[in-house]
Amino acid sequence: MIIVNGNKVYNADNIKLSEYLHREGYNTKLIAVECNNSIIPKTDFEEKVLQDGDSLEVVSFVGGG
Repeated sequence: MIIVNGNKVYNADNIKLSEYLHREGYNTKLIAVECNNSIIPKTDFEEKVLQDGDSLEVVSFVGGG
């Protein structure tokens, strides 16, 4: 189990961060991801493997005025 934006998510550990984000429909060009209080560079999304107990914050950028 991992935590994403404060919610428990099951069946998401031991997969790549990029796979999880794609599965959930995130546009990786428009988000920032923090894992266990560290910002994950977009270049590392393919290498980062989610582990049981990880805590993610996924933030979307929205334009407006």
